[in-house]
Amino acid sequence: MKYIFLLVSLVSFTVSGQNKAIINEVKKHQEEQNMLFKTKETSPLKEENRKAFTGLDFFDINLKYRVKATLQRTPQASFFKMKTTTSRVSEERVYGVVTFVLEGKEHKLNVYQGKQLMTQKGYEDYLFLPFFDKTNGYSTYGGGRYLDLRIPDGNTIIIDFNKAYNPYCSYNERYSCPIVPNDNYVNVLIEAGVKAYKKY
Repeated sequence: MKYIFLLVSLVSFTVSGQNKAIINEVKKHQEEQNMLFKTKETSPLKEENRKAFTGLDFFDINLKYRVKATLQRTPQASFFKMKTTTSRVSEERVYGVVTFVLEGKEHKLNVYQGKQLMTQKGYEDYLFLPFFDKTNGYSTYGGGRYLDLRIPDGNTIIIDFNKAYNPYCSYNERYSCPIVPNDNYVNVLIEAGVKAYKKY
C-alpha cells in the first residue's frame, strides 16, 4: 500500500507541477498582451483609449479550455481569398482540420495558413485559427476571436483557448481583420481568453 500511495502522490505532484507551469505560461502571455497594448508603437488602440488603458479583461484561466487536438492535414488545399472587414482580402489556405473534445462534444475547426506570412522569417510554421463560440456578442466580441498556432511535428496539436484574442478591428476600425468563417463555430461557451473590449 505504501508503494501505491507514493506512486499516486508522485503522479499528483507531477500533474500539479505541469498545471502550474501552464498557468504561469498563460499569465506571461497575458502580461505580454497588456504591455503590447500599453506601448504606443505596438498598440492597436486609438491614442485616447491607449492613454486610459489599464489592462485587457481576461476570463479566469481554466485548463479545461486547453485541449489536445488531432490535426488532419489537407496538403492539396488551394489558396483562396478570405474576406476581411475592409476591401482587402487575405490569401489563405486550409492547412488542416483540428478535431477535439470540449464539454463532452467533438468539434472540428479549419486551421489556416497565410500565403504572405509563409515567406516571412519566424512565421514559416504559423497557423491561424479564427473561431466563433456561444459567448460572442455577450461576454466576448461579436465577430469571433483568433488563436495563433504553430505547425506541430506530428498529428497532435495543443489548442489553448486561454490565449484567445480579439481581432484588432474590435479596438480600432482602421485595422483590416479576416472575417471568421461560419464553419469555424464551436457550439459551447468558451469562457477563456480575452473578453469584449469596453472603452472607459
